[in-house]
Amino acid sequence: MPNAAALAALEKEIADVRENIRDLTEQAAAYSGAEDDALSADRIAEQEALLARLQKERDALAR
Repeated sequence: MPNAAALAALEKEIADVRENIRDLTEQAAAYSGAEDDALSADRIAEQEALLARLQKERDALAR
């Protein structure tokens, strides 16, 4: 039986990361300039990698 508290915590963290990605995407659309674009892309990529890791962790815990 998966640990319900751990799954709930992961779900919350996943939701938070998704919200961060949405916020960063909106910010990137508002900024202009190559330097801003690169920084935004890096931040979004970091959050997407974190999201993927958390989803794998959640899936493994749910088994």
